[in-house]
Amino acid sequence: MREATPRLVGVLDSDGVIIASTNLSLIGQPLGSAVPSGEAGTVECADGRTFKTLEAGISSPGYIVFAEGEDEHAKAICILASIAVAEAKTHYEENNDRSAFIKSILSDNVLPGDIYVRSRDLGFMSDAPRAVFLIRQSGQADTAAVAVIRDMFPDTQNDFVVFVSASDIVLVAQMPNSDDSEKLLSTATALEKRLQEAGISDFVIGIGTAAKSLRELADRYKEAQVAIDVVRVFDNEQTVIFYENLGIGRLIYQLPTKLCEMFLSEVFKKNPIEALDTETLFTINKFFENNLNVSETSRKLFVHRNTLVYRLEKIKKITGLDLRELDHAIVFKVALMVKKYLNSQIAPQN
Repeated sequence: MREATPRLVGVLDSDGVIIASTNLSLIGQPLGSAVPSGEAGTVECADGRTFKTLEAGISSPGYIVFAEGEDEHAKAICILASIAVAEAKTHYEENNDRSAFIKSILSDNVLPGDIYVRSRDLGFMSDAPRAVFLIRQSGQADTAAVAVIRDMFPDTQNDFVVFVSASDIVLVAQMPNSDDSEKLLSTATALEKRLQEAGISDFVIGIGTAAKSLRELADRYKEAQVAIDVVRVFDNEQTVIFYENLGIGRLIYQLPTKLCEMFLSEVFKKNPIEALDTETLFTINKFFENNLNVSETSRKLFVHRNTLVYRLEKIKKITGLDLRELDHAIVFKVALMVKKYLNSQIAPQN
């Protein structure tokens, strides 16, 4: 920039101290004039200088670029300088920032062979056990959530908090006993409690299985995503979901829709599942919730035992399945889950 223009050009940190300048003698000194505190990307003029604020990242502060003068030429110089600084900052983070490296691994943007080399250059223990927690919020991810997570995991050398999308925050935590499923669940539950105490709501936490090396992080992140997606289809009430505990829902979620449709047509040969009204489906779900116990289910439904038996006979007549028989109940339960899965696939298209 010094070769391109005789005007003073520099960069300020968040405290207004000059950290880079075409006049090297000014580095380390406060600017000595009012520094605008505008939003990132805005160009402002004050005290004979033009300023442009760069956006702060999750692991780096924002910077302010300035150029001498308040005319159009100064504005053009300031914008060009801000582009150069932003590019340099991005390049540095990609090559030297640990959080950016972790994010690249999670996004599958690093070749497996390069992970070991990069981790060695950055001083990582590539084979240390780690856990991946995906915190997904219903809307825009709250930056306050990052502060809560960092407060709970303050070791910035081994624990990393990164934004992976507008609604998703990922915590990669080094855990000596990451093979301990109970420990992973208790950690996620404690994190859930902290977030709720901080007033953060409408979120779920997905947990992948233990990662024994950095190369496994991308797969564990995908597991955490699947955990959240599966539970949203089959059980919307859970807020902490472990991939290992998904059970048959995980199996159904990975089936082709065509195969699911064939299964339903084979199970409900007499009548389609749509032939069952809402009240009947509610009765069926209550029957499953009470482990096929007729007496307990009738008590929970506030109906006479004979009334429930009549309803079960009606279901048998419509579907050909007797829910009092374990084999038939298993088939029906799976069919209901398959139907939920198919509905979830159709809904986004509508």
